[in-house]
Amino acid sequence: MCLDALMRCTYPNLEVVVVDNDSTDDSVSQIRAAYPDITILRSEENLGFAGGNNIGIRYAMAHGAKYLWLLNNDTEPAPDALSALVSKSTGNPKIGAVASICYHFDKPQTVQVWAGARTNLWLGYVRNTTTPQKDEWFHSLYGASLFLSRAALEDAGLLDEGFFLYWEETELCLRLRKKNWQLAAAPNSHVLHKVNASTSGNSTIRDRYFTASGLRILRLHSPVFFLAMPLFIILRFIRRLLHFEFGRCKSIWAGIQDYYHASPVVQQIHNGRNEGGYKRGAS
Repeated sequence: MCLDALMRCTYPNLEVVVVDNDSTDDSVSQIRAAYPDITILRSEENLGFAGGNNIGIRYAMAHGAKYLWLLNNDTEPAPDALSALVSKSTGNPKIGAVASICYHFDKPQTVQVWAGARTNLWLGYVRNTTTPQKDEWFHSLYGASLFLSRAALEDAGLLDEGFFLYWEETELCLRLRKKNWQLAAAPNSHVLHKVNASTSGNSTIRDRYFTASGLRILRLHSPVFFLAMPLFIILRFIRRLLHFEFGRCKSIWAGIQDYYHASPVVQQIHNGRNEGGYKRGAS
């Protein structure tokens, strides 16, 4: 689906790189058979959204790319989607990231996310918009189709690999804004996107990852993390209990444990000793 759409891309200077994030099926052999000229990078373990994308980012930057397009494999970009992203980004050298307008795959006329969101760092809440907004409105951009400047990545760092799933692009966008890079939407870049393909619609898995990642982003970016983190947890438990979703409460608890038993880099950040862990891989 995604690769077929990229073969119809009208932008002339595109090199497609596929990152296989430790898949367990025969997708790599199928891609090689259908697209023998496409570069495939394989990871020996599932590194999550951030780690998997960083493999591709590092490869592209090592090969001289000035811009990078992160595109989920459950998307179908319009033929001119990339051209619209390039046009928006190159029109202003202070733009560090540009997002497409994503539409529901099964309802192509209905906007799923209009480029990005506002972020509440008191509650760990992100509100994606489905209506047009000025570029200044965005706190973060949607990662399903995200166009990044090499210069911005070299300044702010790559995706934070302390996140496994959810909040990664939000965290990167918050970092870019702190470095005075601008975020933008490309209204003419249209992409169809399936929903929750990474978790197959499993709400308990989503709760676990969202909780762990939500705690991490609050610790990294909330000015009142010591209040925001417990409030975030309490509100998540209350919502599940009010709907008698006790199994999902267990998933939230598992996410809390995931956060507090994370890698040494996470613990350094949690203890106030950020030693540049979320800038790993930046050149």
